[in-house]
Amino acid sequence: MNIYQHFRPEEREYIDKVLQWKQDVERQFAPKLTNFLDPREQTILKIIIGEHSDVHYDFFGGIDNAERKRALLFPDYWTVANEDFYINLFGIDYPSKFVTLEHPQILGALMSLGLKRGKFGDILIKNDQIQFFAAKEVSDYIKTNLEAIGKARVTVKELPLENAITVQDLWDHVDLTVSSLRLDTVISGVYHLSRQKSQVLIERGLVKVNWTVIETPSFLCDAGDVISVRGHGRIKIVELSGKTKKEKWRINIGRQK
Repeated sequence: MNIYQHFRPEEREYIDKVLQWKQDVERQFAPKLTNFLDPREQTILKIIIGEHSDVHYDFFGGIDNAERKRALLFPDYWTVANEDFYINLFGIDYPSKFVTLEHPQILGALMSLGLKRGKFGDILIKNDQIQFFAAKEVSDYIKTNLEAIGKARVTVKELPLENAITVQDLWDHVDLTVSSLRLDTVISGVYHLSRQKSQVLIERGLVKVNWTVIETPSFLCDAGDVISVRGHGRIKIVELSGKTKKEKWRINIGRQK
């Protein structure tokens, strides 16, 4: 069976990585820790590793409801603990009385350090508190080099994981039906836009799926996809619940508050 036929062409490189991780664990009888994975990558890993394999997997992102998580692949004799995921929590000190920092600015500053997105987990913001998770192997580098976000001077300090701030679920969950899983159809159904308007947004490069610009209206969405539409917010496809008698898709959507 050709495993690639069940996934998108652009996901082939990542699929090869997962297959290699699985093979490494089988051959070396030792665990394999990944970078932080987005929800779509987590879904692909679950499918490829499967539930009846000699290789098992677990996810952890620093807190139980994290969106981005590191995966640990391990042989069946291995006992997993949170410490095995090597995740550090950082707090950001900044002049909160004079500056407001938002998620895009924080992520931009982290990425400007020259590290891959996979080295960072969720960014937590509550009132004027800002925290983020990072891979332990780059923590010293972050502490040394993250000095500013935008025009604000900042300092970072490492915190125990149990000090992570509690952030409410940022998604309103909605069940709806759509005639197909085409990107333009899903956007039309979620945002109550015409298909023509949805197609224009996509073709103008204003739509991202899993943080990648998609300019093809016929792109097929899947469970775990995070879709952002400039000016309309972000959604994620939580679950595909099958088809109705009229062959329409039942889907559960999380819409960011």
